[in-house]
Amino acid sequence: MGEPEAGSEFANGAAAAAGPMADTQYILPNDIGVSSLDCREAFRLLSPTERLYAYHLSRAAWYGGLAVLLQTSPEAPYIYALLSRLFRAQDPDQLRQHALAEGLTEEEYQAFLVYAAGVYSNMGNYKSFGDTKFVPNLPKEKLERVILGSEAAQQHPEEVRGLWQTCGELMFSLEPRLRHLGLGKEGITTYFSGNCTMEDAKLAQDFLDSQNLSAYNTRLFKEVDGEGKPYYEVRLASVLGSEPSLDSEVTSKLKSYEFRGSPFQVTRGDYAPILQKVVEQLEKAKAYAANSHQGQMLAQYIESFTQGSIEAHKRGSRFWIQDKGPIVESYIGFIESYRDPFGSRGEFEGFVAVVNKAMSAKFERLVASAEQLLKELPWPPTFEKDKFLTPDFTSLDVLTFAGSGIPAGINIPNYDDLRQTEGFKNVSLGNVLAVAYATQREKLTFLEEDDKDLYILWKGPSFDVQVGLHELLGHGSGKLFVQDEKGAFNFDQETVINPETGEQIQSWYRSGETWDSKFSTIASSYEECRAESVGLYLCLHPQVLEIFGFEGADAEDVIYVNWLNMVRAGLLALEFYTPEAFNWRQAHMQARFVILRVLLEAGEGLVTITPTTGSDGRPDARVRLDRSKIRSVGKPALERFLRRLQVLKSTGDVAGGRALYEGYATVTDAPPECFLTLRDTVLLRKESRKLIVQPNTRLEGSDVQLLEYEASAAGLIRSFSERFPEDGPELEEILTQLATADARFWKGPSEAPSGQA
Repeated sequence: MGEPEAGSEFANGAAAAAGPMADTQYILPNDIGVSSLDCREAFRLLSPTERLYAYHLSRAAWYGGLAVLLQTSPEAPYIYALLSRLFRAQDPDQLRQHALAEGLTEEEYQAFLVYAAGVYSNMGNYKSFGDTKFVPNLPKEKLERVILGSEAAQQHPEEVRGLWQTCGELMFSLEPRLRHLGLGKEGITTYFSGNCTMEDAKLAQDFLDSQNLSAYNTRLFKEVDGEGKPYYEVRLASVLGSEPSLDSEVTSKLKSYEFRGSPFQVTRGDYAPILQKVVEQLEKAKAYAANSHQGQMLAQYIESFTQGSIEAHKRGSRFWIQDKGPIVESYIGFIESYRDPFGSRGEFEGFVAVVNKAMSAKFERLVASAEQLLKELPWPPTFEKDKFLTPDFTSLDVLTFAGSGIPAGINIPNYDDLRQTEGFKNVSLGNVLAVAYATQREKLTFLEEDDKDLYILWKGPSFDVQVGLHELLGHGSGKLFVQDEKGAFNFDQETVINPETGEQIQSWYRSGETWDSKFSTIASSYEECRAESVGLYLCLHPQVLEIFGFEGADAEDVIYVNWLNMVRAGLLALEFYTPEAFNWRQAHMQARFVILRVLLEAGEGLVTITPTTGSDGRPDARVRLDRSKIRSVGKPALERFLRRLQVLKSTGDVAGGRALYEGYATVTDAPPECFLTLRDTVLLRKESRKLIVQPNTRLEGSDVQLLEYEASAAGLIRSFSERFPEDGPELEEILTQLATADARFWKGPSEAPSGQA
């Protein structure tokens, strides 16, 4: 579970000045913030062997990250290939001369660079945070002139023209269904063929559950025969395809099935040539593993990606959990399910990072206090895991984070069975947090003037505390009540009482059911909300603040800013709500809005939101938190809410969980808050999330070099141009071939499927 920065998403309406071309929701502004990830010191401290280990793991992560293009939109692989060809032939400065000669203004060329940097940064043309499409903020005809007159087009005219013809229209199109990721009429997704509906997704999940197959590394493709009868292909990600291979736990599943009257076929080989490159680098990394845990972990990952086996990935994750406190930390695979509209398929990600020892010492002290602090949570001990499995908790400086976006903290693995019995690891990504902390006063929206200085002073420290609590005691707490395949329960049916009803437990998870499969579309956001609430609740505990070095007035300021940041984030969250579809596009932001609603409902003036007029004469708003009422009003409200969240989660009560969560997540224009009207104000004053430039590592002989780039759109583009020096053209060919092989599944993108969407 990844944790993005709360409240760093926006600031004053810089986007408002971005020009008349497109609705500012769907462009990245020319003055978008760009920051470089600083890991020079962390890298310098690595031994030659550790550097080689990190180098090969980074290569594996970057290769695997390309699969995200195929997991995002039908056109994303072609856009990536086109941009990569352009900038390999001419760097941003050289292309600029050509663009200006073709009649572009400086602003239009900058808009193109920002678009290209956005595609690389998000691994596709939809924002990783909010799932909204972004388009180039310049006339299509002008961009076409630049592309078709470029050096790349002169070198390979047919290829470049072909790529432009394939993706040019879709690159700019903002027809309603293409504006957001989603399923059926709600949007576009490549986890499912374009004709799939939510009903198909539910049927497929039931089928997967019946076969004890995980959805994490799958996609679903539906074909309809001449008589209108659907046929489903569940395709696993793997190097191996249909060729005969040695028996594995996967091969016996690769066959045809009849399920509830519908034919299903389980196949494999999705992203095969990309995963082949991942596996080759993992093999090389094994030679530099620091211990047997790392070696066995990599062997299982290789098996997982080769065969398409999530069970092998779980075994690898077991060794990973056992590899305590490594100098070079990493994780790779189909991990987070935020962007699957159904909520159970994992997006590929891979990261490599280096331990920051000073900050890690604080987290270790938090871990040492965890068993004590768990007792402070507002549910009975029977709703907590039987034994607290002491996890690793380290602060890391990221060297590589490949995927669609970089979180600030992570709690993994996401496999329920491992989390309940084997444990997990928490990481806080220190150099990512450092980028997030950097807040300019004039860009701080919706706060009172006298809160702004305090906010800037304590936002960083308060977020360290919140991330620590969120990951370790939020995601790390709570028990799921399960009946296994033999009928045995992991709780005492006679004695365990539901604190909400005073009765015995009436519902639980059956064999094969998981949190994600059962709570599906709300699972990610609900869990983020539970973890955020735990962070707010436990930051009130003096022992927690002492661990992080805060006492007295400083401790009170950390608490205040942490709570203030959360209620402000709840307001900012409205950007990520789509009124037309009545849905939320970002799990963490939905969670923060729900917490804002809970605290507003507590009343007594704890939280107030007041519409105002800004100094620019346009609508504005102010969020106020009465710090004298945090403990007396806020804490009891959060306590009641948190207990309900946990009880419904533990008992697998989907109906109760949906009613509670969707109730608070509903956005209306009802007074006194009038959230739909406030949403317009939030959109007016939003600022795009920063883009982050990451370094490259290069092998020179047996020496690994760190290559850093300037913090600009051009620097971000250069980092990608130099990322695959030996096989860039081959990768572009692979991506376009894979996209073309499945293109028929999304033909006619505006034709939304009929029926339930």
